[in-house]
Amino acid sequence: MVEITMQVPDQLAQRLQPLSPWLPALLELSLAGFKTPTAQTVAEVVAFLSSGPAAMEVANYQVSERAQEHLRRLLALNGGGALSQAEQAELDEIEQLEHFLILLKAQAQDLNRRAANAS
Repeated sequence: MVEITMQVPDQLAQRLQPLSPWLPALLELSLAGFKTPTAQTVAEVVAFLSSGPAAMEVANYQVSERAQEHLRRLLALNGGGALSQAEQAELDEIEQLEHFLILLKAQAQDLNRRAANAS
């Protein structure tokens, strides 16, 4: 893993400090360029991570019921072979986001284990 050092204004540094465990995730989500309505769900995840959650909160995080219902709808359409190209693009983005969330939750669980072992 590469370590990056950068200079930021003091005010920004104070805001970023509580987010330090989740900064790589926030940067990755910000750079992913989601273009479908999935971007709204990505915004939910970014807002959650920006709140500086504890590792246990991240491990237990779930997207909103709205986002889950939308995914269920897309999966039902996909199962029936009735997805439009735009809906397929959105399902692909959701898959990318889901993969990202799985990795993020694994990182959070690892942080929880390390904290428990250190106690």
